Amino acid sequence: MPHLFSPLQVKSIEFKNRIVVSPMCEYSSIDGFANNWHLVHLGARAVGGAALIITEATAVSPEGRISPADLGIWKDEHIAKLKEITTFIEQHGAVAGVQLAHAGRKASHAEPWNGGKQIQADEENGWEAVAPSALAFSRSETAPLALDKAGIAKVIADFKAAAVRALAAGFKVIELHGAHGYLINEFLSPHSNTRTDEYGGSFENRSRFLLEVIDAVNQVWPADLPLFVRLSTTEWTEGAWTIDDSIALAKILKHKGVDLVDSSTGGNVAGAQIPLKPGYQVEFAEAIKKHTDILTGAVGLITEAKQADDIIQTGKADMVFMAREFLRDPHFPLRAAHQLGQEVKWPVQYERAKW
Repeated sequence: MPHLFSPLQVKSIEFKNRIVVSPMCEYSSIDGFANNWHLVHLGARAVGGAALIITEATAVSPEGRISPADLGIWKDEHIAKLKEITTFIEQHGAVAGVQLAHAGRKASHAEPWNGGKQIQADEENGWEAVAPSALAFSRSETAPLALDKAGIAKVIADFKAAAVRALAAGFKVIELHGAHGYLINEFLSPHSNTRTDEYGGSFENRSRFLLEVIDAVNQVWPADLPLFVRLSTTEWTEGAWTIDDSIALAKILKHKGVDLVDSSTGGNVAGAQIPLKPGYQVEFAEAIKKHTDILTGAVGLITEAKQADDIIQTGKADMVFMAREFLRDPHFPLRAAHQLGQEVKWPVQYERAKW
């Protein structure tokens, strides 16, 4: 059996293979509600054979959205449609996961196809962004409001309440979004966190916000269900967050009951030079796995069956997270299985399909 198609047990959940549909923002919601676009987008990848389907960054509060069109889980009314989606995913042999997120200073932006620019708080569909410090992401943007202690407590409570709704909606995996320059990443990085209180300064203080979010989520998330954290494992910039910081943090996360570190990079430093090439982030997943023995997920320009299988076979990571290739081919796992000599089990509706 190809290593890519070996099962993986994480707490009470068995993943049938190592292929994960990575979160992909769809910018297709109104007031945070999922709709049939999300059902078809996520459901098609379940039909296509992936083991784990993770929603796009799903906002824990209205002000935590990247754009006005983001998916949300900040009110109970969001649960019903999400439950329909998770039910469909499970009916087709996959596990449903949700990425809980807060955009921080990257909030209140237009959708990419509408220019992606920051929407000012006094403009239609805009609001004031919040962050650890009053530092804008780029020179062309307005600085966010620095969170006070009450604001931090509210965000932590929002993550906790979102985890309760995630469980009610039928999700079996939570991933906390601590990457790509969003709020958790902003707290972690000395590039974006210049606070002088217990949430800033030292590595321990900058990590405090994430650890308090984890503690709050663990109060309501069942101990037998997986909890993942996505990190930007390096910011590709001197004086910012590094792989050594990620390794140190991963050791703490494992002690906190986190099961897997989804190892991405970048997104918090405007203009950072990132050396894009196939599998360019795999080495960071490998380093974290090697030095902490926590499960890791590899992501970043993974597009070929053998490439993905080699990552698992050589022990560089435990799961492979894929995004763009799933946009091109929702049935990538079925194609990969065929290419690797694994028996292909198509959905009964598609059994007439032949390679």
